[in-house]
Amino acid sequence: QVQLVESGGGLVQVGGSLRLSCATSGRTFSSYALGWFRQAPGKEREFVTGISGSGFSTYYADSVKGRFTISRDNAKNTVYLQMNSLKPEDTAVYYCAAGPVPSLGWVLRDALKYVYWGQGTQVTVSS
Repeated sequence: QVQLVESGGGLVQVGGSLRLSCATSGRTFSSYALGWFRQAPGKEREFVTGISGSGFSTYYADSVKGRFTISRDNAKNTVYLQMNSLKPEDTAVYYCAAGPVPSLGWVLRDALKYVYWGQGTQVTVSS
């Protein structure tokens, strides 16, 4: 069983930055691929970014490429999402998720592959 708790959300102005954190429990943290998803009001949950168990492989949605950075600290069982140059369309509830993978190099993009989810943290970008 893996538990995930997000933090770091809040209200920020256009062009600003936020850093989200997701603390996880579990002894086999590095065996899970991790990802961030978001859901805006009236929209479906969408993939934002994912990172492999090793931390060496990442993947980003086109909408955030070049602005967001995912990283993980396996010693602290924590995954981060650094968000820069925020736009109003980034406003959403952000969720972190964990999914078991057969190799430390795998990145998961399909929400159905993620088994464990956090409760979400609200990010609001005001103009």
